[in-house]
Amino acid sequence: MDARRFAPATGRNREPILALLARVVPAGARVLEIAAGSGEHACFFAERLPVAEWQPTDPDADSRASIDAWRAHAPSERVAPALELDVTDDTWPVADADVVVCINMIHISPWEATLGLVRGAARVLPPRGVLFLYGPYRRAGAHTAPSNAEFDASLRARDPRWGVRDLEAVEQVARDRDFELEEVVAMPANNLSLVLRRLHARA
Repeated sequence: MDARRFAPATGRNREPILALLARVVPAGARVLEIAAGSGEHACFFAERLPVAEWQPTDPDADSRASIDAWRAHAPSERVAPALELDVTDDTWPVADADVVVCINMIHISPWEATLGLVRGAARVLPPRGVLFLYGPYRRAGAHTAPSNAEFDASLRARDPRWGVRDLEAVEQVARDRDFELEEVVAMPANNLSLVLRRLHARA
């Protein structure tokens, strides 16, 4: 039985995300991916970026099975076996990384997950390490497109703890953990990429 999952959005966003990651991921980097989902991004990016290792993680067992099935389907020595990781845990199974990548998680998880993500990234990243976030955001309290407002309403109807976050709120959480928002890049389907840079030593 093929355990691979297929996320249609991956086919639409992976090339623009790759182009941005190619600018901010240094050669030989160890990349930790949070909430890797199907695993399609992990296999796609790891083969096209000069990374030493791409470590996918997800709290969901079926997602981890999909990640490992993608690894088997498109073998890559750079993609490590999927690990279980809950961002809200105070201890992660990965102690250090050069880059932390998190795509389309913040809006489909409670706010506590964002807090845990930034807190954990501060623990594992060195000075000048990168925290890369991708997804929809509000800016100055307003949605960037009507479709994002509709998406936000649908998310909150599914779970009131979910929803499109304010970019400024995420930036403040990151700033409190010694990250600097280096770049905000407009992406397909009214999404944004945030490049956050760790300023000093690990937390």
